[in-house]
Amino acid sequence: MARPRTTFTVQRTEWLTQHLIRVYLGGPGFSAFQPSEFTDSYVKFIFPRDGIDVLRTYTVRSVDTEAGELAADFVFHGTEGIAGPWAAAAKPGDTIDAFGPGGAYSPRADADWHLLAGDESALPAIAAALEAMPEGAVGQVYLEVAGPDDELPLRNPAGLEVTWLHRGTQAPGELLAETVRAAPWSEGNVQVFVHGEANAVMHGIRRYIRKERGISAQWANSISGYWRRGRTEEGFREWKSELAARETTQSGAEQAAASAGS
Repeated sequence: MARPRTTFTVQRTEWLTQHLIRVYLGGPGFSAFQPSEFTDSYVKFIFPRDGIDVLRTYTVRSVDTEAGELAADFVFHGTEGIAGPWAAAAKPGDTIDAFGPGGAYSPRADADWHLLAGDESALPAIAAALEAMPEGAVGQVYLEVAGPDDELPLRNPAGLEVTWLHRGTQAPGELLAETVRAAPWSEGNVQVFVHGEANAVMHGIRRYIRKERGISAQWANSISGYWRRGRTEEGFREWKSELAARETTQSGAEQAAASAGS
């Protein structure tokens, strides 16, 4: 089935921090957009480059059907990349096409507690998830950003404790992984949402959650990287494919060893 393609018009932009830009998109094309029910809803923005459509994936921060617009947050690192510089230069009347939306995660009402963790790239999805939770929800939220100036106000239930982590000169994701692994662990069914720099998330956090803590995919099906340090999105997709192949091979070897020893 072909992915829906929508043409959006920039309505306005807002600098949330020196590294984060919110772009509000609407226009005539918005009427064809069907919002997702998931809090990690995302679209793939299309940037034409030398006759080729380059895709960049971004979380939908919010959708206002009455106003006819959606908001998406772009991490900005100067002239680096494609989407960030576009967002910094965007002005009302500019247009951009996008595929989507997609998504897979929403907070579960039957969870005893929630664990959410991520960096700037996961902040929109985590913020949307917190806003969707009932007042009685409890859990822990860990957000890694460059420094105190990159913190944002959040609307979260009183039972969701938010901890901001300032990475400083550490590599992205290192502090997040260290903190999640050292954090107190509550009893009961925990729903886990962790996204950020792929190497830190996949090796530093996912293995801990799934193997050491023994959390099944039913409760921890949304743990993955949103980006990979030193790679474009195309290179990141290649890295994910290579990782999946290695994990499949490793799993097969472990199962064979277990069978041989039984």
